[in-house]
Amino acid sequence: MNNKQKQSVNGKDINYNRKYLGRLIFFVVIAIFTLFTGRFFYVSVFHKADGQNLQKKVAKLYDAETRQPAKRGTIYDSNAQPIAEDTTTYSIYIVLSKKATYNGKINYLPDSKKRQAASILSKNLHIDYKKVWNILNPQNKDLYQVELGNSGKNISLETKKAISSAKIPGIKFIPSQSRLYPNGNFASHLIGLAENTDGRLVGVMGLEKQFERLLKGKDGVKESSFDSQGTDIPGRNGKTRKVKNGDNIYTTIDQRLQNYLESLTDQAQNRYHPQGIRVMLMNAKSGDIIAATQRPTFNPQTREGINDIWRNTLLADAYEPGSTMKIFTTAAAINSGNFNGDASYQSGSYEVDKQKIYDWNRVGWGTINYQQAFIRSSNVGMAHLEQQMGAKEWYKYLEKFGFLKSTDSGLGDESAGSISYKYPIDQANTSYGQGIDVTAFQMMQGFSAIANGGKMVKPRLISEIKDPNTNKIVYKSQPTVIGHPINRATSQQVLNLMQRVVTDENGTGQDYKLNNYSVAVKTGTAEIANENGSGYMSGDTNHIFSVAGIAPANNPKYILYVTMERPKSYGQEKTATKALSTIFNPLMQRTLDDDTNESQVATKKITDFKGSNVDNAVEKLQKQDLKVEVIGKGDKVKQQSQDPGAKVIKGERVVLLTNGNLTMPDLTGWSQADIVNFGQMVGINIKLSGSGYGIKQSVAAGQNLTGVKSLKVNLQEH
Repeated sequence: MNNKQKQSVNGKDINYNRKYLGRLIFFVVIAIFTLFTGRFFYVSVFHKADGQNLQKKVAKLYDAETRQPAKRGTIYDSNAQPIAEDTTTYSIYIVLSKKATYNGKINYLPDSKKRQAASILSKNLHIDYKKVWNILNPQNKDLYQVELGNSGKNISLETKKAISSAKIPGIKFIPSQSRLYPNGNFASHLIGLAENTDGRLVGVMGLEKQFERLLKGKDGVKESSFDSQGTDIPGRNGKTRKVKNGDNIYTTIDQRLQNYLESLTDQAQNRYHPQGIRVMLMNAKSGDIIAATQRPTFNPQTREGINDIWRNTLLADAYEPGSTMKIFTTAAAINSGNFNGDASYQSGSYEVDKQKIYDWNRVGWGTINYQQAFIRSSNVGMAHLEQQMGAKEWYKYLEKFGFLKSTDSGLGDESAGSISYKYPIDQANTSYGQGIDVTAFQMMQGFSAIANGGKMVKPRLISEIKDPNTNKIVYKSQPTVIGHPINRATSQQVLNLMQRVVTDENGTGQDYKLNNYSVAVKTGTAEIANENGSGYMSGDTNHIFSVAGIAPANNPKYILYVTMERPKSYGQEKTATKALSTIFNPLMQRTLDDDTNESQVATKKITDFKGSNVDNAVEKLQKQDLKVEVIGKGDKVKQQSQDPGAKVIKGERVVLLTNGNLTMPDLTGWSQADIVNFGQMVGINIKLSGSGYGIKQSVAAGQNLTGVKSLKVNLQEH
């Protein structure tokens, strides 16, 4: 084949290949077009791609879920006064980036407004002007926003309003839930603490933790749909769920007596500097805890002392009770038929299992009877009673009185206690409160059998729980009878002996006499085991001193138990019993006096005066024999210190906040709770010194409150 032929053939091949390639490309383009067209048609008709519903996906881009946070339930005292309640605080930040615009409006702090902003922020947050100025002009010009440190956090609504009124762009606020504890130190380990975690209040201690599920409530939810311009699309709103505020808890605590107890305990702590104090006041018949505290403690409002001790020592700590255990030894001996009060024995020392037991007065009192054994607090006498009962019988009564197991209070981690009971000497030791560990709750439960005719009731802190959304009671507490370890005759006999501890010339409880009331008492002094396990600590103050009292002795209604561990001194009181009496006597006296007064003066319920005329509200409150303090010059009640429905008695203070200019009242004689509530109402940070009632204030009465953000008040017990 010549070259021309070859070229011709090759030319035909090339033309053919080009034609084939062109057709191929054409069909590929048609196929791709068909594929995309089909895909588009499928998506447009069925709104699906890759197995996902595109319509829903697009709609979701413009969906917004609005959450309405639930209000945490309020914890109240026995008169419906708030102990712990929700409040709102704010954190402040300032947007500096000039990219922050919205709908053509600047949403940042312009340079022209920085001096004004620095002045406003400095004035209301009490920060140095230069410091604020430097924060608003950072070296890093790319920062989107800045904050003001701790001074810009947890600010009140009133402070927020004052800053917002300047209408300076770029100053932003983030609201957050906070917990208000208006009484400060107030049964702190029992009531507990709620802290803001990830924008939500969460209970971390005490009732706040144990009842978290009921207190927290459920947030409300609303789903809405918007177009690309942010306009609500009608008919496209999604699911909604109403907000359910948390349940309210009503406790058995009496606010007035609790505050008084805290004051007395503070004084004792400052005088004697013990390692620990426990106090519980309980209604003998119902088991209601009227007041209770411990030292060390903390202020849940300021967090002062929060790191000193986390556990509730009334529940979690087990200790040797000492001679207050003799109440139960004597009761068991009487009830089991092993007590003859007139029978005598040789005091001073007693040998059990080749080991000596000594009285606190090691030489003894010669030959005395078993009534005197109780009155003088003889260890030897109690050891004799244990031997007469026998180890099995005595152990049976220990169990009957509720020792060696938790009271199952439901208030937190609770110790069951323990006992050394293997050898005869161990068994004898328990009769006078050594070699057995108990809790304060166990002791109070056992004392109730003595005070209540043999009927033993469980201590309780909760009276009822109420759903605020429906106003229905979801839980109603009733007195819980644990058992009848002794009979009525035995309880009466023990009460008579306890009275003689106070009235007898040889009694160890003479320091606990009260005015106008009979009281039944038993004192205690317990040795403290060395940490290395080798015997007990030496030294006059290295003990746990205690007193248990029941009053009125002729018709028991209240039980009071006080312990003090390892005081550094007894102060001017010079003895442990006198030191303990500085708490026991005034608290029991006031409790009995209040009980008498309340039977004569009926409690009243506070009306809801919000929005009412001030003069009318004042007139109605004064007719109820209540103290009224009006804050402001307005004619309408804006807020009131006592919640509607709260129970009050003659002479209590009610603060009314009006809608006018506010001036500082004279806080002399105001209670701590009244002062804290006042500060919360007007947006002033309150700093308290001392305990009791107001005697001195840093802002003079009558001064205009505009610009006042903090107030120092000195307190003193009346």
